[in-house]
Amino acid sequence: MDLTAEQLKALRRRGHHLKPVVLTGAAGLSEPVMAEIERALWDHELIKVKLAGADKAEREAMTAAITAATGAVAVQSIGRIVLLYRERSESESVSGAEAN
Repeated sequence: MDLTAEQLKALRRRGHHLKPVVLTGAAGLSEPVMAEIERALWDHELIKVKLAGADKAEREAMTAAITAATGAVAVQSIGRIVLLYRERSESESVSGAEAN
């Protein structure tokens, strides 16, 4: 998903006040953590995730793994917090509403 500079700026504004909804622990990106990120993206589209990586390179690798697995875009990364965005398609909205 390619976003323009204006779209990224608008998403950063929207995400500024958000609190992290998913926190990675010592286990890193375990299967339950990835499932929670998927659920949060489906519910909210724009989320913050707090990464517990020891160094910057490890956190960047975790961000890359999340975006590859979920199809989300890393809008912004500051310290241990990454702001992720994934737009829900109309087909996901309809099928998700039926599943609930």
